[in-house]
Amino acid sequence: MKRDAFFDNAKLILIFFVVFGHMIQPFTDGSRSMYTLYTWIYTFHMPAFIFLAGFFAKGSGNKDYILKLAKKLILPYLIFQIVYTGYFFFIGKDGWMNGMFYPHWSLWFLFSLFSWHILLYGFKKIPPLLSMAIAVEIGIVVGYVSDIGHSFSLSRTFVFFPFFLAGYWLTKDHVQKWRTRRVREISLVIMGITAAVIAMFPEFSSGWLLGSKSYAVLGNPELGGIFRIGVYALAAIMTISVLSWVPSREFSITYLGRKTLYVYLLHGFFIQYFREADLFKVNTVFDVIGLGVLSALIVYLLSSRPIQIFTQPLIEGKAYLIKEKWNRWTKKDSTLPS
Repeated sequence: MKRDAFFDNAKLILIFFVVFGHMIQPFTDGSRSMYTLYTWIYTFHMPAFIFLAGFFAKGSGNKDYILKLAKKLILPYLIFQIVYTGYFFFIGKDGWMNGMFYPHWSLWFLFSLFSWHILLYGFKKIPPLLSMAIAVEIGIVVGYVSDIGHSFSLSRTFVFFPFFLAGYWLTKDHVQKWRTRRVREISLVIMGITAAVIAMFPEFSSGWLLGSKSYAVLGNPELGGIFRIGVYALAAIMTISVLSWVPSREFSITYLGRKTLYVYLLHGFFIQYFREADLFKVNTVFDVIGLGVLSALIVYLLSSRPIQIFTQPLIEGKAYLIKEKWNRWTKKDSTLPS
């Protein structure tokens, strides 16, 4: 698929919210404003990210594609599961020892992304509306099964699959219809109301937005399905609202949106260290702005060429960037006078 600046901008904005959301999470306890901001971000940032992943999965289907996908997703998952285990032990984080298929922190996304492609193999043979209805129904039902949780990322896989499937079925024309002035005006009202409601009801658990726990764990085993339907509707509306504001023109930093996987996999080294070292405090709005600036710097750093060169073998299973750099050095040396 030909690159479109809109999608690169969208991924860049969303990966910033991923990092920023993780950055501010420790400061949500006891602070209504921080909890409101954190929960507001979680109403859309992963659903939107997963929607975009599904949008670019339109070429999936054959066995060769699945094998390449396993190398792209499962291999780095296994590598970083081991790496993060060692890193968490090194920084003294509690619960550093996880089973191989009990994903550390944000690594669940890789395992789920691979699973969504597998599920897509069957669901794309079903008419769009019916397939979406089935996916939503499964996402609702799994909440009643306490045994489906964090292991193998099963709960999140089923809960977030409707957004991946929606991305697969919708086209660029559909997305373009969201980006009108009228939709943007309405989206401002929606985003404002959402923030206000979250602030008014701080007892609402952000766990409903994470998709990793059963209804019983979340404290509402009977009406959990109705809650999840509401969360699905909210996430869909917020996703449309946020994407409607993403610019379509190319900026000098737009290219950073092409390397979000690097940011996603590597930002945990910063975030977890900050948490264990208790480096930051949030007392004023300027502290929040500072964390936002730091989050942006982390995104920029982890999207940079030097980071890609040295981490590409772990993340992509390739080393052509190192080879290119080495060839330039050797070529440059050979042109120097002896």
